[in-house]
Amino acid sequence: MGIKNRMSGNEAVAHAISQIDPDVMPAFPITPSTEIPQFVSNMISAGKIHTEFIPVESEHSAMSAAMGSEAAGARTITATSSCGLALMWEVLYVAASSRLPIAMCVVNRGLTGPLNINAEHSDSMGARDSGWIQIYAENNQEVYDNMLQAYRIAEHKDVRLPIMICQDGFITSHALCNIELIEDDKARAFAGTYEPEHYLLKEGETMAMGPYATSPYGMEAKRAQVQGMMNAKQVILDVAKEYEKISGRSYGFFESYKLEDAEYAVVIIGSAAGTAKDAVDALRSQGKKVGILKVRVFRPFPGEEMAEALKGVKAVAIMDRAESYSGNGGPLGAELMAAMYRAGNEAVAVNIVYGLSGRDITVEDFEGVYGRLERIADGSEKPEFYSYLGLRE
Repeated sequence: MGIKNRMSGNEAVAHAISQIDPDVMPAFPITPSTEIPQFVSNMISAGKIHTEFIPVESEHSAMSAAMGSEAAGARTITATSSCGLALMWEVLYVAASSRLPIAMCVVNRGLTGPLNINAEHSDSMGARDSGWIQIYAENNQEVYDNMLQAYRIAEHKDVRLPIMICQDGFITSHALCNIELIEDDKARAFAGTYEPEHYLLKEGETMAMGPYATSPYGMEAKRAQVQGMMNAKQVILDVAKEYEKISGRSYGFFESYKLEDAEYAVVIIGSAAGTAKDAVDALRSQGKKVGILKVRVFRPFPGEEMAEALKGVKAVAIMDRAESYSGNGGPLGAELMAAMYRAGNEAVAVNIVYGLSGRDITVEDFEGVYGRLERIADGSEKPEFYSYLGLRE
């Protein structure tokens, strides 16, 4: 039986880290992820875990140290947010191309400017093409469960890529929720131990790390990296099935909420999905056929699977909590619309940017979105393919 508890998202992910007991944690504090290394360092001081904590002078140094320890054969974790993730930019690409399965807890916060410390996905979405696996959580339970699955995905021999476990700053990271924990022995057995085939401190190891790639070899290295990302799709599903056996909780690329017979759908990432579910419940009680596709895995991008899940809807609103400054919408909208086009999905799709800099989104806002989709589908409203929700006049 699971253990009932009440924790913030940061506490929950730190508890998962304590159960995994990774070898090394280099970290530099930044709001709202600061609590994670703080909790872990307290556990180390209390003798509860054996992780080596490395204080560093910046987030760039944190990721550099994470690369060094992972390359040496140590299971490594770090945490960051916002500008801290941006300062890691250079090393994110090196870690991924070096095929180092580092885990990083990203507590999503808007990037400057203007300066803001609230929930937004611009930090991790900005790093979406760095080669890291990205998994997002709606609530505290999910961020705990995602963390326990992280290393099983990243360290798999067919993947070997770093992974970001993402949650919304303050909304989940600092809010207390009831969750169910896995018993320590079961969680530790599930996470297993890290046994890399190649690492720099292995006796007789001939592997080089971070070598210069000339033109005849560099392209092949990148294609091999892509294959790891493609392989991650099946590994994510396989690990989720194993996790369900010890937790009773089922995970996939996304969650379909009352989507089976839906005529109008919202696609969304993160904590706002909970608010959207309340709107769906209210509208369903009125006889409206509405549903949600909540994205859990953004990298690798399950575009084909999402397009298939949406094939029965008349109109869909793809919601982005990040602006890509393309003049055409946000990153989720761009990628999913392309996937729907390739799949021949004929649903009218609009992209809506919401919640930037922590702007609240309400049940009534979502009800308005569904009303708009209904009007678009019946032809009484012309589609506005890229718009903002909740913008002050």
